[in-house]
Amino acid sequence: MHATRLLPTAFAALCLCAATAAIAQETTSLERVSVVGSRKTLPAASSTDTLVPVDVYAMDKLAEGGGQFDLAQTLQYLSPSFNSTRQTGADGADLIDSAALRGLGSDQTLVLVNGKRRHTVALVNIFGARNRGATGTDMNSLPLLAIDNVQVLRDGAAAQYGSDAIAGVLNIQLKKKVGCEAVAGYGQYSAGDGKNYLASAYCGVKLAGGTLGITGEWQDRGRSNRNDPNDELVGPRTIGDTAVKNKTLYLNGEFPLAGDNKLYLTAGAQDRDASSGAWARGGVGSGDIPDRNSAAMYPDGFVPFINGDVQDRYVSVGWKSAFAGWDTDLSQTYGSNKMRYNISNTLNASIANQDLLNGGKGVSATSFDAGGFGFSQATTNFDVSRFFPDLLGGSNIAFGAEYRKEKYDIVAGEPGSYIDADGVGFGGNAGSQGFPGFQPGDATNRSRNSQALYADWEASFTPSLTVDAAVRAEHYSDFGSATTAKLAGSYKLGKALMLRGAASTGFRAPSLQQLYFSSTFTDFISGQPLDVVLAPNGSKIANAAGVPALKQEKAKNLSVGFTVKPDADTAITADLYQINIKDRIVLSGRFDADNYPALGTILQGLGVGQAQFFVNSVNTRTRGLDLTASTRAKVGAGQLSTFLALNVSRTTVTARNAPAALQGYEDVLLSTRERLFIEEAGPRMKGTLGFEYAQGAWTGEAKIIHFGKQTQGGFTDGVLLKYKPKASMDLGMSWQATPALKLSVGGNNVFNVKPTRQDPYETDNGFYYDSVQFGLNGASYFARAHYRF
Repeated sequence: MHATRLLPTAFAALCLCAATAAIAQETTSLERVSVVGSRKTLPAASSTDTLVPVDVYAMDKLAEGGGQFDLAQTLQYLSPSFNSTRQTGADGADLIDSAALRGLGSDQTLVLVNGKRRHTVALVNIFGARNRGATGTDMNSLPLLAIDNVQVLRDGAAAQYGSDAIAGVLNIQLKKKVGCEAVAGYGQYSAGDGKNYLASAYCGVKLAGGTLGITGEWQDRGRSNRNDPNDELVGPRTIGDTAVKNKTLYLNGEFPLAGDNKLYLTAGAQDRDASSGAWARGGVGSGDIPDRNSAAMYPDGFVPFINGDVQDRYVSVGWKSAFAGWDTDLSQTYGSNKMRYNISNTLNASIANQDLLNGGKGVSATSFDAGGFGFSQATTNFDVSRFFPDLLGGSNIAFGAEYRKEKYDIVAGEPGSYIDADGVGFGGNAGSQGFPGFQPGDATNRSRNSQALYADWEASFTPSLTVDAAVRAEHYSDFGSATTAKLAGSYKLGKALMLRGAASTGFRAPSLQQLYFSSTFTDFISGQPLDVVLAPNGSKIANAAGVPALKQEKAKNLSVGFTVKPDADTAITADLYQINIKDRIVLSGRFDADNYPALGTILQGLGVGQAQFFVNSVNTRTRGLDLTASTRAKVGAGQLSTFLALNVSRTTVTARNAPAALQGYEDVLLSTRERLFIEEAGPRMKGTLGFEYAQGAWTGEAKIIHFGKQTQGGFTDGVLLKYKPKASMDLGMSWQATPALKLSVGGNNVFNVKPTRQDPYETDNGFYYDSVQFGLNGASYFARAHYRF
């Protein structure tokens, strides 16, 4: 889609905005922060004042009375550039919600907490996920009540913040204000399941001359199930939300020392118990006995449950000071994420069949420790900045350095989770049904480090013209170096209108998860027992296939737009953008003797039947439009606010870069189905139109969220799954019962809208409603009580 084709959409949306009113992104209550996209410290600005598009979302009202109980879903229905759809039938991806900006991968969005890089999760999405082949940051590991505001930088920022910031940056500012508050919430789907309980409390206390904010949260979200028992393919499956129990504690504080010195601290921990239903196994007469079931154990069939024990830890300690007029910030940040799998309500069919052959009943254990993985990241930053009021009309100069150490490991499961007890290719399949455990050959323990230097100069050459230039050089111990640069500027045409634009280069280092993830299971192919392997980069199998070492993705970002702020109550922003990514890392299809005979012979010589790899195999181009508009107006005895936000984008695979050994086999390397997972990871359009009317103690809210069309590929060649545009509506009402107590009720997707129905034999989750757009669960309702003391 050429950028000019987006202009009619922009014009139409502006006309709509002129006829309606909008809830602005409220910034009046925000603390003094460093807004992402600029190294200059200033009162939090609206997006009409920044050189690049930045949305600032205050979290107070949403944490007190919003219909969503976690951060990812809150932003999903607030920010049009943000996408996070809960998965079902996607193994580990069901347990951690992925999140991304502008339709790109979750590992192409950088997440900061209080301006410091946050670690990614250990999980790399492999099966069933829209975000397959990528890893990302778990947004739901932070409690909503701990957050002051979320800043969404919708522009490439690798030259300022380093790897991963191709699509943009999310900066989560935590509270550190005095006072205490608590929230109790309850929600459920209209179908009567998915019961969601929330209890959260924040208390900011004076300590050592500063403030320490403490937040504790407990959440218990029940499983939902949209399974149709009459559907012959689905059978007894569980289709819906994962069951989740979260226990979270966060600290955030800042304490003055002598002179201009300050000590700050952020620390958090979350333990999550999550459980997702895998594909159902049939009972007697289904054909699943003895290969996937045992008549003695589950004669009516069964649903294995993939249970994840997720532990997330984060701590950041820093010292702010001043020296000869320069502000300095020295910090150390550490984060880790671990996931261990326990598969329950399952069996190892090969053990059950061996037991039967030995004269037993034909049983095995019903739960297995399937192993897991972990990722940790330690980051040291030293940042220096100074504002020179008389230099070029006012200049802010910043520079700094960063050192980062990362580690990744895979732990094998217990033998029963992966062995083939009755012989390979005979009787029952190996491993725990639903999720076979990691084998000893998959186990790994890897690490790397990186060093970076950056410089940033922002200058106001005239009262109207502001320019920012940044450059950053990084070196990684495992693949080499990358240098990126950015130039951004704005020009004010009077008090109300500002033009802005930016051009930058960016990069994303291959994650350790993509470099070293390994998974092996045994299959019976062409009458021969052979392994199916997701082979890590640099392994014997990958080298035999001619897969080169992974290298960084390279990006070029361009954006141009304008902002209009005719008065204090009205604001409009519109920005066109283009993101070109070269050598994007994707997960290949499976290669075997049928689709690539020469390679198949080599693989069989290594005892491997099918293999797939991570490869720098495609170039993509993303073009789009971001639009926001807001106003407030006095209506009757109250105030009406409206907020319009729109994102229109299209990602296109512009080239397939097959390694020399795989040239001619591009259709295996990237099939139509896999290409559509990249090009349409999210809907091509997403818009939010919200209305809020406040009068006295009462506040009412209505919000329409439009999800554009989306196309996915079926399992059958040539079959396309086309999802029509859909819109949902959220309604809510709050009553400030006393100065301290607020009660809120409402509904999400109140008209019970679901994605376009498809052939379940072709969908990724094997159900006629897939996990696209806003998901498949339908309407939900909630109630909250917020108390301030």
